[in-house]
Amino acid sequence: MSRLRDDVGPGAQPICAPPCRYCCRRASRVIELQVRRFRCRDHACRQTTFAEQVHGLTFRHGRRSSGLQTVLQQVGVMLAGRAGARLASALAVRASRSTLLRLIRRLPEPEVHTPRVLGVDEFALRKGHNYGTILVDIDTRRPVDLLPDRATATVAAWLADHPGVEVICRDRSTAYAEAGRLGAPDAIHVADRWHIWKNLAEAVEKMVIQHRALLREPENTAPVRAAEPLESPALAPPSPDEPRQSGRLSDRVREQHAAVHALLGEGLGLRPIARRLGLARNTVRRLANAATADELLVGRWTGRSSILDPYKPYLHQRWAEGCTVARRLFEEVRERGYSGGESVVKRYVQRLREAFPHDDPPRKAPSVRDVTSWITRRPDRLDDDQTQQLKQILARCPALDRTAEHVRAFAELMNDRRGRDLGQWMERVQADDVPALHGFVTGLGQDLDAVVAGLSLSYSSGAVEGHNNKIKMIKRQMFGRANFDLLRKRVLLAA
Repeated sequence: MSRLRDDVGPGAQPICAPPCRYCCRRASRVIELQVRRFRCRDHACRQTTFAEQVHGLTFRHGRRSSGLQTVLQQVGVMLAGRAGARLASALAVRASRSTLLRLIRRLPEPEVHTPRVLGVDEFALRKGHNYGTILVDIDTRRPVDLLPDRATATVAAWLADHPGVEVICRDRSTAYAEAGRLGAPDAIHVADRWHIWKNLAEAVEKMVIQHRALLREPENTAPVRAAEPLESPALAPPSPDEPRQSGRLSDRVREQHAAVHALLGEGLGLRPIARRLGLARNTVRRLANAATADELLVGRWTGRSSILDPYKPYLHQRWAEGCTVARRLFEEVRERGYSGGESVVKRYVQRLREAFPHDDPPRKAPSVRDVTSWITRRPDRLDDDQTQQLKQILARCPALDRTAEHVRAFAELMNDRRGRDLGQWMERVQADDVPALHGFVTGLGQDLDAVVAGLSLSYSSGAVEGHNNKIKMIKRQMFGRANFDLLRKRVLLAA
């Protein structure tokens, strides 16, 4: 007999002793349940008494209701021990991490069915040491089972015990290929396209490494002019008759000089010109007195003496040799006795840069990884600079040009699902002088049927790789300390 009470609240008397903070302080309703207890008449019975169970509410040896038990089991499956215990505490339920782990292990084994399309892949129990195998139903994208190792005999035995597998999606592993032939001889093997393309990219990288010297643009072979003497006229300040390299200040001075002389030609005085142009009268006078703008620019070089004057010939020499970094030039002249500040050197270097600009430094050669990525990537995903650099590299290296053509042909073959044309592509590669791709073709020939099926059918191992990443997350959540049985329960039951 059960009865529902509504009088339990902040002012009601507790119905349990000692008062329970769960039912007497937080709940607004409590179920009072009365059950019968039976006594065994057999004196030899060790149980002696039996309590009556209510279906859906109680269970034998349980200290919580069936609903709460189910909730804790789901919390344990999703979050495991410590995180699950923290969530249970937030829900006002006492459950330790060990209790949650025991609840997971007591759950019944999930039913294992035989999928029509099976995905097989390995996962690391301890990377570099122990590996297991995950089996996934490709049609439903749900894990089917976890095996404690990746041995051929283990996988073959599972396939033999679960007949009915028609298609096996796998990577290029020879162990899984042999296991499929032993356990499911009639199944079609499908090699994953992502792994095939990865193997091709590795072969292309080997080819790029062989021709690494041709990745850099050829340097100018013109004879290098000897360094000018310290007092060379080429490094001296420009004279008023020489054309001046344009810059921000030089352009402004020329514009102001032309405007002042144009207004002088109209008969205006210095004061009206200064008001109209917004310049100081002394500036207008200096512009008016100069016959050309270059005289004003040269005047910047011929001012009063500077603390840097004794070291300017050395700076001119280093500038001609190609050293244009102000910080480095400052450190060099300081070693030679210069006692001034770095800002003086920076200003003088800026003047040198405006008067005698250097050509842009040569562009850094692309790395092997960059070139490999450009060759194996879709052309529409390259920017203009990458496309231009790749075009120049392929023009300098005919072997890489032929490799890129083979890669593009294989990409079209794979995207169009034309696995039947793979044999012709392999023959063209074997007839060409591309040694790195020859090894890739040899590997395809060792597993040709699976590769042709992978390039023809729509099946892939994408779902398997997704569950493999999920296993990594679950392992990190349990700090890598869980046994295989607990990991298997969490993976299969969470799905």
